[in-house]
Amino acid sequence: MEASFQKLALSDSLTRVVTELGYTTPTPIQAAAIPALLDGQDLVGQSKTGSGKTAAFGLPILQRIEVERRVVQALILCPTRELVTQVAREVRKLGRGHGGLSVIELVGGQPARPQREALGRGVHIAVGTPGRLLDHIRRKALDLSALKTVVLDEADRMLDMGFGEEVGNILRVLPEQRQTVLFSATFPATIEEITKSYQRDPVRVTIEDPVEEFSDIRQLELVADRRDKLQRLCWALSNFPHESALVFCNFKATVAELTGTLREAGLSVDRLDGDLDQFHRDQVLARFRNQSVRILIATDVAGRGLDVKGLDLVINYELPSQPEIYVHRIGRTGRAGSQGVAISLTSGTGDARLLAAEQVTGQKIETIVMDEDRPQGQGALLRSLAREPRMETILISGGRKDKVRPGDVLGALTGEAGGLRGSDVGKIEVHERIVYVAVARKYASEAVGRLNRGRIKSKKFRATLVGR
Repeated sequence: MEASFQKLALSDSLTRVVTELGYTTPTPIQAAAIPALLDGQDLVGQSKTGSGKTAAFGLPILQRIEVERRVVQALILCPTRELVTQVAREVRKLGRGHGGLSVIELVGGQPARPQREALGRGVHIAVGTPGRLLDHIRRKALDLSALKTVVLDEADRMLDMGFGEEVGNILRVLPEQRQTVLFSATFPATIEEITKSYQRDPVRVTIEDPVEEFSDIRQLELVADRRDKLQRLCWALSNFPHESALVFCNFKATVAELTGTLREAGLSVDRLDGDLDQFHRDQVLARFRNQSVRILIATDVAGRGLDVKGLDLVINYELPSQPEIYVHRIGRTGRAGSQGVAISLTSGTGDARLLAAEQVTGQKIETIVMDEDRPQGQGALLRSLAREPRMETILISGGRKDKVRPGDVLGALTGEAGGLRGSDVGKIEVHERIVYVAVARKYASEAVGRLNRGRIKSKKFRATLVGR
């Protein structure tokens, strides 16, 4: 018999929110983890990205929050700024029935002072990266004396990125009587050490990845040596039609070099790596999601927690060192009823990394070759790819805090003052203080002018084009 949220001992208000959000049946990780966490037990969970683990720990945290006490009662550590934003957004959504709930994001790449001021006013849940969290703790801006629960999300990734010392320093200053929760895709010895040192008889929950999740992804290998690697990338982009393509590299220097070369040739391309601050990362991701940028080149560090799914094409310009990272990369493509494509550029020498990827996915990776009967010159291929995206992105200087909703923006653009058709408006993303909206390229400049002359919800907001 299938489990239901009504049987998980959640409060009436949380059950109501879950129902409103359209969640009917808990995912396996939720069904296994929520009862243990509601009982106050420590937990070690293993499950893939997209399995619903944020709700698995978020709902029990929200059930235990005392909203009338504006002190930090839950701390969630994430390896990247993107994942912090994603987790905080989900927790706010699940906690919308908690009037006055305050969830703060504490990450580097943003000014620390506004974060300290927000902490001084009092918050209930802090979500952050280890470095910035530790900085606030040392400056005595983040008081954790009332903490009930700490969660390490993607713990293995945090350790891989070198955050082991910071994580240990944070865990050592937390109240002894607390609940400690770890979610990790793998269980290396370092994770076992954290479990032994900082958890009390944790419940272990392991959700195996079903092999059939890769059935909608065609996995391919394209042999390329150093001299013709860029040409092979261009050939792959040219011969596999896509509205949006994600290209992964192992190093940010490669990302910068590749982005510069493709941009100079006139391609619609942008980059995502650790050198970007949070504001510009958000801009790049918004433009990519709403198809104002056709090709995104990223590192794994920047791409972890990347909220982009169902892409037409993912390319491994460089193979990752671990099969789990390969799985994470190619999982961006493929969707129900439509096959995605994942192409890996390799040296063609029976690379052990590709063999490991085949074992993990349970699928043979097919080798493809370039069609020698067609012109293959790099310059010709680049020229064939140099076309503008269909949409442009407009940034509006108002967001959730200003009570702006997607419908308000759509109304301003398609109403009498805006004059656009609904089909000319694409994805609308409402953030805390800004909105990103996609508009058909040929109407974008006109739309900006009309938004600046008009009003949204009787208020004046500034609109600008992003990326020009």
